Amino acid sequence: MSRLLNVMMAVGFVVLTAHSHAAITVTDDLGNQVTLAKPAQRIISLSPHVTEMIYVAGAGDRIIGTVKYSDYPAAAKNIPRVGDNRQLDIERILAMKPDLLIVWMHGAYERQLEMLHNSGIPYFFSEPHKLDNVAETLLKFGSLFGTEKQAQVAAAEFRQQVQQLNSQYQNKSKVKVFYQVWGKPLYTLNDSHIVSDAIRNCGGENIFGKLPTTAPVVGTEAVLQENPEVIITGDSKTQAVSGVEQWKTFPTLLATKNNNLISIEGDLVNRSGPRIIEGAKLICQGLEQARQKRDKTVAQPQGKK
Repeated sequence: MSRLLNVMMAVGFVVLTAHSHAAITVTDDLGNQVTLAKPAQRIISLSPHVTEMIYVAGAGDRIIGTVKYSDYPAAAKNIPRVGDNRQLDIERILAMKPDLLIVWMHGAYERQLEMLHNSGIPYFFSEPHKLDNVAETLLKFGSLFGTEKQAQVAAAEFRQQVQQLNSQYQNKSKVKVFYQVWGKPLYTLNDSHIVSDAIRNCGGENIFGKLPTTAPVVGTEAVLQENPEVIITGDSKTQAVSGVEQWKTFPTLLATKNNNLISIEGDLVNRSGPRIIEGAKLICQGLEQARQKRDKTVAQPQGKK
C-alpha cells in the first residue's frame, strides 16, 4: 500500500510539474503564434498603449524597458528607455535579456525588429482595431504573463463599459464627425483605426473613414466640403492651443456654427489601450450634445407658430 501511494505521489508530481511548465501559445494581431515556455518575467514594451495594457493585465512590475512617451501609469515614467517610435537601441535591448517583446506595428523600425526577431527573442505584435480588441488583448497578455485572474477582471470590466455605450448610443441618429489628429499637416484617421470604432459605437460616422490610409493627410477644403456636424481633436497635454481653434475661422461650417468643436486629451483616444474607454465616453457625450442642439434647432420654428 505504501509503495502504491509513493508511486501515485510520484506520478502526481510529474503531472503537476509538466502542467506548471506547459508551453503558452497565443495569437498576436498579425495572426502569428507566440509561444513561451513559461510566463514572461522580463518584458520590453515598444509602445505607450502596450505599457498601459501590461499594467492593467497585472505585470507592470515585469517591464524592464520601454519607449519614449510611455508615461502612464505614473510608475511607467521610471522604466528605462530603449528608443522611440522611430529608432531602437538594439544593443541595450539585447543586453537586457528580455524574454518577451511587445511591439506596435506602426513603429518606423521594421529592419531593427527583424534583427531582434533573428536573435530569437519572442515578440507579440499589438494593434487593437476595435474597442472589443482591447479586452481580447488583455486576456492574451494574462496568458503570456500568468496573470489570468487580474486580466480577466480587467477585460470583463472593459467589455461591460463598451456594451453600455453600445446600448446607450449606437442606435441613435447618425452624426457626421471629423477627427483631427494633428493640425499642420492636417492628419485624420480612417475606419481601420480604433478611434473610428469608438465614433461608430457612439452613433457617429467618420467622414474620412473610407480613405485607404490609416492616418491620411487631408485638406481644409475637403473638410469644408464634407461639412461635419462635429469636429473632435485629440490634443496633446503640452499643446498650447487646442486644435479646434483653427476651425473657428469658418463660421459657416456646421460644427463651428453649432459650437460642436470638441477637444479631448489625445492619450485617451489615440492610444489603443484601456483608457480609450474614457475617451470613447467623451466622444459619445459630445455627439449626444450635438444631437440635442440639432433637435432644438428643428423644434424652434415650430414653437414660434
